Amino acid sequence: MAKDELIREIFQKYRNIAVYGMSRNPEEPAHSVPAYLLSKGYNIIPVNPYADKIIGRKSYPGLKEIEERIDIVEVFRPSADVVDVVKDALARKKERGDIAVIWLQEGIENEEARELAEEMGIVFIQDRCMYKEFRRLFPERAEK
Repeated sequence: MAKDELIREIFQKYRNIAVYGMSRNPEEPAHSVPAYLLSKGYNIIPVNPYADKIIGRKSYPGLKEIEERIDIVEVFRPSADVVDVVKDALARKKERGDIAVIWLQEGIENEEARELAEEMGIVFIQDRCMYKEFRRLFPERAEK
């Protein structure tokens, strides 16, 4: 389990979050969590091959198509799909040198993916909700 100090540092240090599997549906956590983070000053980059725009931002089919720097890859995909997502992130890191953190949302876990990411020096958080963690660790900034 990730320590609070590490999670606090991630939120303080990084701003560009590529949201892999971001939803167009405002009722889904894969939409509402990144929308909340956007309201707190984070740069949200949707990754969804079936959408042109989400929350008014250009959506990309994958990580390699994103031109701007990525600090965090936030993953909203089934646990079984995570290894492929991490392999995409690792390929991008080798090519572009970005991606410091891979964060799997609450309910998503994959140990093989964790091992792959950590071998490449990427911080790996799994089974944690970015919305809940932000609100818990930064209560003074949590309200809208």
